[in-house]
Amino acid sequence: MRGDVLVRCGGRAGETDRQRCRHRAPVRPTTHFTTAKRCAVAVLDVVSRYWLSPVVSAEESSTQVEVAFTRALCADGKDHLLDGDLLDELRSGIVPDGDELPVLLALSDNGPQMTSKSTKAFLAGARIATHFGRPATPNDQAWIESLFGHVKTEHPHLEKIRDPGELEAELDRIRSFYNTIRLHQGVGYVTPDDEHTGRGEAIRAARRAGLQRAHEARLAARRQPRQDHP
Repeated sequence: MRGDVLVRCGGRAGETDRQRCRHRAPVRPTTHFTTAKRCAVAVLDVVSRYWLSPVVSAEESSTQVEVAFTRALCADGKDHLLDGDLLDELRSGIVPDGDELPVLLALSDNGPQMTSKSTKAFLAGARIATHFGRPATPNDQAWIESLFGHVKTEHPHLEKIRDPGELEAELDRIRSFYNTIRLHQGVGYVTPDDEHTGRGEAIRAARRAGLQRAHEARLAARRQPRQDHP
């Protein structure tokens, strides 16, 4: 199954495994841009590879992680999960009664920004469970490693930018390009936006049908009797 990961998260009743996978989003705490003296946090959808939100900051703390997830939830239309009352109770040490399954699952490394008590309370308040990869094993977060690897390799000028505001604006521009123009091998050479909005399968099916028609047309043309001219 495309986009499958090693752990399963709770979903809504009656959902298929494919639909449950839609409730997964990995995050890697930071990638660094040394010239601008800034670091960036990103939230990425595991299945569609859609880059939901970047946060550029001079600090690496749980605050940046919370801002990144808040932006991602709002951008994906899930801001209703940001339960302020529940978050206040969790931060005060109160564990509410109830056995509700988390709606989302965040996959991350073991950085202190993700394992801090503040981040855990925030994620619990947003109905997000966490799964941490093995120490010193970046392949456990291959999706987000691939994102930053492609961004820095395909846009090397990012490492030369000195102005933090310019860096943030450029990352926003690249995010739009990454989501809506760049074809992604991991989702069958459609854009992350196509896959995220449900158009991906139709595009892949139309592409397969077009290739089949072209193949049949070539066979028909080659099977026609040849007329050799004297």
